[in-house]
Amino acid sequence: MSEIKSIYSNRCWIDGKLQPATIHCADGKITAIDFCEMPGSINVGDDILMPGVIDAHVHVNEPGRTEWEGFETATQAAVAGGITSFADMPLNASPVTTTIDAFHEKINSTKGKCAMNVAFYGGLIPENINDQLPVLLQSGISGIKCFLVHSGIDDFPNVTKADLEKAMPVIAKYKIPLLVHCEMYDEIVETGLQEDTGNYAKYLASRPKKWENEAIEMMIDLCRKYHCPVHIVHVSSAEALPMIAAAKAEGLPITAETCSHYLFFNAEEIPDHSTIYKCAPPIREKANNRLLKKALADGVLDFITTDHSPAPPNLKEIETGNLLKAWGGVAVLQFLLSASWTAMKELISVEAFIPMLTSNPAKFLQLQNKGDIKVGNDADLLVWSPEAASLVNQNEILHRYDVSPYVGQKLFGVIRKTIVGGKIVYDHFKVNKNIKAGTLLFHK
Repeated sequence: MSEIKSIYSNRCWIDGKLQPATIHCADGKITAIDFCEMPGSINVGDDILMPGVIDAHVHVNEPGRTEWEGFETATQAAVAGGITSFADMPLNASPVTTTIDAFHEKINSTKGKCAMNVAFYGGLIPENINDQLPVLLQSGISGIKCFLVHSGIDDFPNVTKADLEKAMPVIAKYKIPLLVHCEMYDEIVETGLQEDTGNYAKYLASRPKKWENEAIEMMIDLCRKYHCPVHIVHVSSAEALPMIAAAKAEGLPITAETCSHYLFFNAEEIPDHSTIYKCAPPIREKANNRLLKKALADGVLDFITTDHSPAPPNLKEIETGNLLKAWGGVAVLQFLLSASWTAMKELISVEAFIPMLTSNPAKFLQLQNKGDIKVGNDADLLVWSPEAASLVNQNEILHRYDVSPYVGQKLFGVIRKTIVGGKIVYDHFKVNKNIKAGTLLFHK
């Protein structure tokens, strides 16, 4: 039986605390809550029952680059990791989602493929500000994404400050966020990476914190000027954290995320020639990343995402180990909860951790019926054990390719069941591939 009517846990996360409760479901919704075990319910014992994880930053790459990843493989990997909703970035699909026609093509490409719920972002590029941006803002997208540096895809060029001065007043009218890849440079930093292409320290030095800091400072200034909601994606520089904190204290509509790989991995431990770790901004030093964790605990950073950005092994230069040529993106979608919890569990309680993956991203994406367990909300639920650990085996990875930096890592937080719209789509290490329980999420 895939559809649940009621489920009980000794540790159900409701109203910010873990407590015994039975959750009743019908027609994909939570219909009632009893704060005791009810007869006939599924009993998951001491495993935590909580809202499904929401990942606000995923690159699915469909249509056009489905050989990198697609909605079928991405959503199956997601539910195996406890994710019940994610937001898809406007690149690296082909066409990129910078026109209304491309957005419709993206929507059509999802049909019959989604094991869980999907929201969408549109893209901001210099060429679409005047004609396509207003249409995209009214199409149901959850945000607009832009780059301040080359995106890696030529058909998604970066915007300049002048472009942002034109676009941000328009975006501000619609009260949806402008998501910004904050790296900016005047000239390439020469580190010798061109001669020693596998040296991680030289790759790290080639994308310094200064790039990120200056870009974030500019976006805060523009946010103040236009009062356009700004979201800083994948914060990796701890030096930018005081600026973000000050902007929030000022009352500016600023939010910021970091990613699980910035919390779990550290530059000092990354071997040379290991292109599976290459991403932009790069994974930085342990001392830096410790401050990112503290910023999450303190609320300076709002939530955790994956920035899942996979590519075929040849584009990742797996065999050559060439960090200069390798595609900059990590394949991590299946491990958002477990990697993040493993990285954060010594610093915060599980009760403090859960909102970073549930109610906080739900609020950001304006998903009114997700992120909390309450009557009337969608029955998107997760059962997991924070105390249990497992070793990541390559043959268990459900991404399009089984290439991931988490292979061989011991991760705490074992996923038991993932429930989407009241239907069990993942149960004890097995995805029910016959159930396409996902719905498309449009901003209203």
